[in-house]
Amino acid sequence: MKRKEADPVELADRIRKGERTALARGITLVESSRADHQAQAQALLAELLPDTGKAIRVGLSGAPGVGKSTFTEAFGTFLTARGHKVAVLAIDPSSARSGGSILGDKTRMEQLARDPNAFIRPSPAGRTLGGVARRTREAMLLVEAAGFDVVLIETVGVGQSETSVADMVDMFVLLLSPGGGDELQGIKRGIMELADLIVVNKADGDLIPAAKRAAMEYRGALHLMRPKNPYWTPDVKLASALKGEGLEEVWAAVEAHKAALEAGGEIERVRALQARAWMWTEIREGLFAALKANEEAAHLIPLLEAEVESGLTTPTTAARRLLRLVLGPESA
Repeated sequence: MKRKEADPVELADRIRKGERTALARGITLVESSRADHQAQAQALLAELLPDTGKAIRVGLSGAPGVGKSTFTEAFGTFLTARGHKVAVLAIDPSSARSGGSILGDKTRMEQLARDPNAFIRPSPAGRTLGGVARRTREAMLLVEAAGFDVVLIETVGVGQSETSVADMVDMFVLLLSPGGGDELQGIKRGIMELADLIVVNKADGDLIPAAKRAAMEYRGALHLMRPKNPYWTPDVKLASALKGEGLEEVWAAVEAHKAALEAGGEIERVRALQARAWMWTEIREGLFAALKANEEAAHLIPLLEAEVESGLTTPTTAARRLLRLVLGPESA
């Protein structure tokens, strides 16, 4: 039996009312690569756009093993207990070989998944740069329209995914282990520069002294870097997701960051710049998709690659030949 096509106006109304099934269906539409689904998704987003932008957007990242899912669940539960509605958009690693995704966050966050004031949506990262799902931004708009006032975006924490997440949130939180020392050496400066807050997780039991030393080292490293925003100086907090400790201090830092940026008019400016960058990302993605869909280009690409590799033509010349197929002879 063929499923009835979604009516964007009706679906938008149901999402505004907080219907979970409608929200899930809306996110499925924005994540779909089908042309008809994308048309419906964009119509849906146009309906809901005035209802978005009111949530606090927080990115959570960190290396595998730092306890991101445990922290996300503990932090989310802490927030719902204080009356917040929390949406978690968890970017799952996709298989490079099969394209499949683990999508296991709901099983790792069982307590939060059962919370009526929480919504967890795992999304496959696919092959998008940095491991960030291309449609995560649009899913974020949908959960905001559904009334969720805190959006947590948990990334896989590899490669350039941190940059991608930092470009779609108000505050970027970097989770680190109590290792300090050697671990500090392995952290790329660029990732540290993205952080609005560093949280040393697993600060409990025998690890408390190590966590305190690590916090001092991370704080010292932050002082050597130029803050990315003139209205906020990044800090380091200790937390134990396992014991639910330090979460209040982390949330206080999130609220202080929001207040500082709002006082300086930065929230609106940052989000405007993010929206512009999002537009150009869509343009690049669209051009690449059009190029791959062009039959003549599909035939020409391996020939041009061979010519470039053998030095018979320059990469620029080859690129222009391909672009002319999509944009027309006068384009390049």
